[in-house]
Amino acid sequence: MVRGFKTLDDIGEVSGKRVLVREDLNVPMADGQVTDDTRLRATLATVTELADRDAIVLVLAHFGRPDGVPSPGMSLAQIVRPYAQVLGRPVRYIDWEGDTAAVATLLPGDIAVLENTRFFGGEEKNDPAVVERFAALGDLYVNDAFSAAHRAHASTEGLAHRLPAFAGRAMEAELDALEKALGDPEHPVAAVVGGAKVSTKLDVLKHLVGRVDHLIIGGGMANTFLAARGVGVGKSLCEHDLAGTAEEIMAAADRAGCTVHLPYDVVVATEFRANPPTRTVNVHEVAADEMILDVGPAAVEALGDVLKTCRTLVWNGPLGAFETPPFDAATVALARTAAALTKEGGLTSVAGGGDTVAALNQAGVADDFTFVSTAGGAFLEWMEGRELPGVAALASG
Repeated sequence: MVRGFKTLDDIGEVSGKRVLVREDLNVPMADGQVTDDTRLRATLATVTELADRDAIVLVLAHFGRPDGVPSPGMSLAQIVRPYAQVLGRPVRYIDWEGDTAAVATLLPGDIAVLENTRFFGGEEKNDPAVVERFAALGDLYVNDAFSAAHRAHASTEGLAHRLPAFAGRAMEAELDALEKALGDPEHPVAAVVGGAKVSTKLDVLKHLVGRVDHLIIGGGMANTFLAARGVGVGKSLCEHDLAGTAEEIMAAADRAGCTVHLPYDVVVATEFRANPPTRTVNVHEVAADEMILDVGPAAVEALGDVLKTCRTLVWNGPLGAFETPPFDAATVALARTAAALTKEGGLTSVAGGGDTVAALNQAGVADDFTFVSTAGGAFLEWMEGRELPGVAALASG
């Protein structure tokens, strides 16, 4: 058992049983080719284990946003060949027309991908009729898609109440890591929260100040906090209307004994493009025509010293405009420090979110973190302290 729900270790004999496995196969494609197979590879452990145990594996997944209308461009048929290559074994495709008859032809150990669950209008509404349609095909249900667990859909939440429900290996690993990061972490705990706007991560910040010992704020949102403290930020991205909210968050942090870290030296430029002329200045020296685009090296070194005092790190969002050189320097430098501390065994590091994963890959350290989540919205909602319907359904099922 892991945190109150069952895993594949608890599933018992599955030979000949039809197991509906909710996975995330919503991969990016260009010209008919999968451009990033990370999500496909994440399903390997669960799908192959069940197939090797002679289950009949029926993979449920969504692809794009068809809004209940079948569309060839959003058909999972195009995923079957690349998925079979990743799995290293044959994969069948089953359309919703004649699905029952097609499933009946499958043998123990077979793997099949069912058509896009969102071709049903009731999937996203968690329509009981759609839940029943899916449930009729299977004997057991496994949710292995944490990235979709924040949605109460038929295939992510409804099925867990209709069939015996279990967490897949990827889901299990994700939840174990999240428990270590914020559920029951070893203190001191640091959180790095970056990104463009405070408004998109208000709930994250409000939740974290009561849970962590150090809150490191970077990206464009740091400018809003600096401005709230009376610092002139020039032409920087800044939500001046949220100055009062930023002050409230800092006051809440003070009450909770959480230290908020804002940059005190920054990298600025008068234009936002790759490799423009830049200056590294104290935050009080930003000119009216300049933009803050990255955290400065002195602040990064100090933040590295903070991480050396911590036992747990949660990271979501870059420190600067990391997609545009040279404004990736701070993110890369701090990520490498965190990775080194993790490899030494002193730090449990958990990171998540699309931009964060890209930044860690850019730094070449994604494999050195304790756990890197590819989930976007679900990871953010977890950082906000929200209950995720797909996870809660497993725990109550």
